[in-house]
Amino acid sequence: MRALLLGIIGLFTFTVSSQSIKLDSKEYQILKSQGLITNQTLINAVNPSNTGIHYTGKETKSGVCDCIIPLDTTFILAMLPNDDEFSNVIVLPFNFSFYGTSYDSLYINNNGNISFDLPYSTFTANPFPDPNYNMIAPFWADVDTRSANGGSVWYKLNPHSLVVVWDHVGYWNMMEDKLNTFQVIISDGQDTLVPAGNNVSFCYGDMQWTTGSASLGVGGIGGTPATVGVNIGNGLDYFQVGQFDTLGTAFDGPYNTFDGVDFLDDQEIYFNLSSSATNIPPLVMSSLICDTIDVYTGDTLHKSLNAIDFSIGVSTPEIGQLLNTAIQCSMPSALSYVTIPNGEFTQYDITFDATSVPPGMYSIEMDVTDNGVPAQTVHKSIPIRVIYDTNLSGLSPLTEDRLFVYPNPSGSLVNIEGVKTSDKIQLLDLQGKLVLTGTHSLDVSSLEKGVYLLRVTRDGKHVQTIKILKD
Repeated sequence: MRALLLGIIGLFTFTVSSQSIKLDSKEYQILKSQGLITNQTLINAVNPSNTGIHYTGKETKSGVCDCIIPLDTTFILAMLPNDDEFSNVIVLPFNFSFYGTSYDSLYINNNGNISFDLPYSTFTANPFPDPNYNMIAPFWADVDTRSANGGSVWYKLNPHSLVVVWDHVGYWNMMEDKLNTFQVIISDGQDTLVPAGNNVSFCYGDMQWTTGSASLGVGGIGGTPATVGVNIGNGLDYFQVGQFDTLGTAFDGPYNTFDGVDFLDDQEIYFNLSSSATNIPPLVMSSLICDTIDVYTGDTLHKSLNAIDFSIGVSTPEIGQLLNTAIQCSMPSALSYVTIPNGEFTQYDITFDATSVPPGMYSIEMDVTDNGVPAQTVHKSIPIRVIYDTNLSGLSPLTEDRLFVYPNPSGSLVNIEGVKTSDKIQLLDLQGKLVLTGTHSLDVSSLEKGVYLLRVTRDGKHVQTIKILKD
């Protein structure tokens, strides 16, 4: 049941057996641990005051694609460390269209969502559609920021957008062994933070947990799944990206079985909610398609490094819609892929084999069209750079110097020469999951044998990717 707004100042309370208990108080926590607070508990709540606290710590940036906006002094703490609370009403400097309804204010809820009609304390997520909630949920789950390292929720107002970041947040009950970082941006369509034609963005850093123990999770996993999606509350205008209750990258679409939260790592998802008549375009999801992918050719000893393999998922947010996907390549002979359909979601396992391909720039073009009314098409262009290099290193696009990586293959230490101390060094698996970070070397001895991607980012925008073979 929705929270009821009873005043403009005061305390969070709810009534159990005729007793008035403060939200987030010791008594509340006891009742929550005993399972006596549910989504149907009547919570009579009023707004807390704005904290006025600005972020003053070290700037951070999460994610391979770096879509998470770095925290700086322009961000304000949405609410003090808490469990199940929410922000004061946030007045927007623009009008946000949510399925045709215009809003100029909202609430930031600690439990991974923003809402417009009322704030919500509900900690156990429901699937969408749900007639009781009016929310946009990048990750609706039982966030708990009370522990020392349990993270915080920050927001930033721009003239045409609002950015909200749940930064390294823990889960109930004050657990910080696993942390999630995720973000939502809403806009009036005039801010370049959200690509043209869209007014909402979801972005994810490292996602490590799904469920608090009050929602039957064990160690942050299992129980009632977290929900990612949008729901205006009329039973008609909504969609899910998915529900997540386990670790791993397994994902079979928004309305099939529950999925692995690591699938969200480094994802960017954009959509347009500006009209109730809008058919939401297909979602194209992969953390490896946010910048140029480098493929090295010319090595005859390790031919497996001459090809790059990655997966792209396409999904329709609306139940029952069908998708048609066309995939083309500027070098047709280099492209092959396997299609794995599953209802509203289809996975494409793509291979670009650079063997005998001349060095240069190529591209894979995807057009994904649904059968909604009107039909919507999303276009994705994936740039591929083929570099001829018998030593498995290459001319770095970062500088005029060469970027040397040795030994490659390696069973222990990989050395990197030609990088600056300010460069961001990441090692990813072929699903795009971050497995290691470092400076001038990486210890890969604990990794399984196989192919990995070394990604070097300079100045937040110049990127080079090198294939690494762990033997």
